[in-house]
Amino acid sequence: MATAAAAVKEAAANDQEPAIRFAKDHLKAFVERIERLEEEKKAIADDIRDVYGEAKASGFDVKALRTVVRLRKKDVEERKEQEAILETYLHALGMLN
Repeated sequence: MATAAAAVKEAAANDQEPAIRFAKDHLKAFVERIERLEEEKKAIADDIRDVYGEAKASGFDVKALRTVVRLRKKDVEERKEQEAILETYLHALGMLN
């Protein structure tokens, strides 16, 4: 990677060498791919926000939905462990009946 960076830096001085041109093109391709993915990520985030908005308009609690989505990403054992810890903390604070 240091070699590619050095080649790009050197490209400023000599733009005619094929290896340097390749390094610049390679760097540009990476940057363009990242930019394209960032645009897609923003579009997906906007779509998710819209779905939450639709759910809210239908009377669902968005905060609860976000919690459900987050919990569904975890495996059963991890979720049980976190619930047990939470219950222990709530009990210690006198927040459980």
